[in-house]
Amino acid sequence: MIEKKQNRILDEFDRLYPDAKCELHYTTPLELLIAVLLSAQTTDASVNKVTPELFKKYHSASDYRDANQEDIEQLIRRIGLYRNKARSIKKMAAMLCEKYDGEVPQSINELITLPGVGRKTASVVVGEAFYVPSVPVDTHVERVSKRLGFAKNEDSVLTVEKKLKRTLPRERWNKLHHQFIFFGRYFCKAQSPRCKECQLVDLCKEKNKKL
Repeated sequence: MIEKKQNRILDEFDRLYPDAKCELHYTTPLELLIAVLLSAQTTDASVNKVTPELFKKYHSASDYRDANQEDIEQLIRRIGLYRNKARSIKKMAAMLCEKYDGEVPQSINELITLPGVGRKTASVVVGEAFYVPSVPVDTHVERVSKRLGFAKNEDSVLTVEKKLKRTLPRERWNKLHHQFIFFGRYFCKAQSPRCKECQLVDLCKEKNKKL
């Protein structure tokens, strides 16, 4: 992408979301990891409603490993797929104890060895908890990247991540990740995007703009 266009996009993101940051509530790397696992196919706001009691009851990987699955389910039942998520948390915690002495590893390659932890989740954890520059690609990041020409429509999620890392300034990766998400979540939505208000609409590759 031409540098002038890229800078224009980044400047607009800074104007719209100057304080963009993770919306999940957590105090430790383990809490973040669990919150991200719970956020699959549900909103961060919904996760934040169930995690206070969950985090109050369980503090360590061994706590989750040894917990009764039905007890975890009861605490998170207000979010979708709560049974599967409770099962995943216990399996993930068991491997944390077995392989990493109960500590959340600080690399993507180690994190993705944990049950239920994919590359996106691992990237979020290393970026947020350990301040490692990373570009997690969720549905919002993927959609915005393709609409604004950072990637092609046919690109895989991994290809989108690689292209963003090649293009975007490394020192801004962690914040830009959240700005991409906010832009996709609240402005450049999958359905009913706010094209008429968008200052970047002339750069958009979407064929069916809402003009």
